[in-house]
Amino acid sequence: MRVSEDRYTRDRLRLDLALRLIRHEARTCTIRLWTGLSDDRIRKLYRSYVEERGPSAVRRHRGKSPRQAAYFFRNPETCFQAAQLASLFLLHGLIVAGGGGIESRYRIGAVDSGLLLCRAYEAFVDLHAPARISFEHAWFLLAALAGRAELDLARCTDCGGVRLRDLLARRDPLCAHCGPRPPTAAARVAAGERGLGPLLESARWHDAIRSRAPS
Repeated sequence: MRVSEDRYTRDRLRLDLALRLIRHEARTCTIRLWTGLSDDRIRKLYRSYVEERGPSAVRRHRGKSPRQAAYFFRNPETCFQAAQLASLFLLHGLIVAGGGGIESRYRIGAVDSGLLLCRAYEAFVDLHAPARISFEHAWFLLAALAGRAELDLARCTDCGGVRLRDLLARRDPLCAHCGPRPPTAAARVAAGERGLGPLLESARWHDAIRSRAPS
């Protein structure tokens, strides 16, 4: 009796986690990875508990999950939000920062780790309206930080805040907010009138590269 009760509890927790992931618009492959449920069962859950209860804002995304680290450096605000999300991963114990760098503390397929990931993302969404980072991008960010193949965390030498670091780009000791800003529209117009448009565009390009490459 106890064995069947434990099995029922495990199945119920997996279903609850799957529904939570569905509401965060996670892809079917991500839900399957974290819960062990089949694609067919995930689709039935969506139809039974989300789609059939009336119009819903929850969308089902198809295709491959995000795998481009450059997404987090596309502009200062996204880079700032990614650094905050990474800090929440640390606070929830999904990763730890030690002398050797970032180490993972989550287990793929473990319900408790999946719930921690959901809680960290929900705390992130509460901080930002609207949030620029989807759940799928959040999961990729966690995996990339744990793998330390492309991304890492460091301190901004100016403000001391946590910043995201692109391991494949040139180093920069400043975070996205302390780094150089692109020229204003008025500056672009003035430069164009003086015939300095190409030079200014080149400077903007180098500034963009620097803002995407915090060390």
